[in-house]
Amino acid sequence: MVFVNRFSLGFYNQIRKFYLNSKIYDKKISKVNSNELFYKPSPHLLSSLIKYQKKKIRIEDFYLNGMWQKKNLSLKEHKNLNSFYWFFSLDLKSSKQVVQSIISNWIKEHEKYNDKTWNFDLTAKRIISWLSNHNLTYDDSDQNFKNNFNKMIQKQTNHLINEINKSEMIDDKLIGCASIILVGLCYQEEKKYLSFGISLLKKLAKLSLDNSGFPKSRSIKQLVFYLKYFILIREWLKESQNSVPDHIDETIYLLGQGYAFIWQNTGSDFLFNGNNLSNNNDFDNYLKQLGYIFKNDDREFGGYTILKNKKICLSIDTGPSPDFKFTKDYQSGALSFEIISNGKKLISNCGYNKKNIKLNQLSKSSAAQSTLIIDDNSSCKFTQVNKCLVLKKSIKIIKKDIIFEKDYWKINVSHDGYLKKYNSIHERKIEFYPGKSIFLGNDTIIKKKINHNYKFDIRFHVEPNVKLMKTQDNKTILIELDNEGWKFTCENYDINIDNGLYFGHKNSYTENQNIFISGISNNQIESIKWEIKKI
Repeated sequence: MVFVNRFSLGFYNQIRKFYLNSKIYDKKISKVNSNELFYKPSPHLLSSLIKYQKKKIRIEDFYLNGMWQKKNLSLKEHKNLNSFYWFFSLDLKSSKQVVQSIISNWIKEHEKYNDKTWNFDLTAKRIISWLSNHNLTYDDSDQNFKNNFNKMIQKQTNHLINEINKSEMIDDKLIGCASIILVGLCYQEEKKYLSFGISLLKKLAKLSLDNSGFPKSRSIKQLVFYLKYFILIREWLKESQNSVPDHIDETIYLLGQGYAFIWQNTGSDFLFNGNNLSNNNDFDNYLKQLGYIFKNDDREFGGYTILKNKKICLSIDTGPSPDFKFTKDYQSGALSFEIISNGKKLISNCGYNKKNIKLNQLSKSSAAQSTLIIDDNSSCKFTQVNKCLVLKKSIKIIKKDIIFEKDYWKINVSHDGYLKKYNSIHERKIEFYPGKSIFLGNDTIIKKKINHNYKFDIRFHVEPNVKLMKTQDNKTILIELDNEGWKFTCENYDINIDNGLYFGHKNSYTENQNIFISGISNNQIESIKWEIKKI
């Protein structure tokens, strides 16, 4: 049956590839109107999504002859070149004639569909760039160029509409949706593009966001990504003097609640479920300039718990795993936690690597999170689907108890990730006494049935710049955090320092260290108590 399904899928893909490259398909997507460019969007509205170069470049400095015939480009170089996002870094004094000749040459070379240059998200970004940089790409051009430009924009948009339901990546769908809406605004195509795009945007939000507006993937990175695009679309609608649908305002409000909870309340990046260090200060300034203000005083949101005062911030993943459809960036870090002291991270998770499949698998493991591991196994298992590791079986949160008072904090949570294989529940209790600057932890392994003895580890990762040192009596590990000193102790179990990898920065890694408690679970209820105290 598996062979038959694979054969059928392969046969379908071959037929579809043949169709997309055919004259029939080219004729279908070439049906465009002769509308002129009506709305011209302000390029600065994309400043939350574009990394501008501080030093602007002149188009004349580019190698122009044979630009689109250049061979042996890496995949990254090809994407950067054909997305045309580099237009946003051009000096406005650049020659419009040269810019427009580059577009003309691209159209001659790539007028018909090909799977590499007409890749879905690449096409969507190219449309956005061409239209947003109209002062170089369109203004002061002759009518013949404008006709070709308008036709090519609409032709690519027709292709996006044809392919958007087939695209597997939700993030790509959102970019495609944004470009379709922009084309509808620019060419006053209400029915063909604008209504279609806005209707699809509503469906995407319903599909990928939960009732509170947090991504079903539980991805912090995706939360920020969605907020940026929804605000961009809203600003396009406002600038073009179109009414903003209520569902867009509502979605921005809900996404903003999550953004305020995760970032604005703390000013820190938490390394949970696919997140990397990103620093959203520029985005905060962007929001301020456009008049967006978000507020959220909750202590639980999106499956995360964050307790904080002026000096200490304690964040824990206290949520269940997502549905497997939304787990391509999920990490098996149930009950993992991070501690920030005076703006510096005392305890961290290791972050996430998406680029390398082996490092991706490692960064998804429970061992890369500050939580408990049984018998060198993660709390959940992944399986490979379309080159992505997705969750095989979900994790449920069994109980949750949170107390937040001025002089006492407590988070007590348990999950069933080890229940099927080890008949065990992992329960974690972390208490914090602000007046004494002391964290008391208790990780309990509760065996539902008599089980053979097995090994366990509890890891506490630190960032690469944090220094660890074990005392001579082997009972204490000292943590040097800039000008602060902390000590880690665990009386009844072995504690050691181990080397690891840190993936906090996107698509890179460096060495770091972690404290780990190790032992053998002999009892039906194994209670592992530990302490982190400021000295």
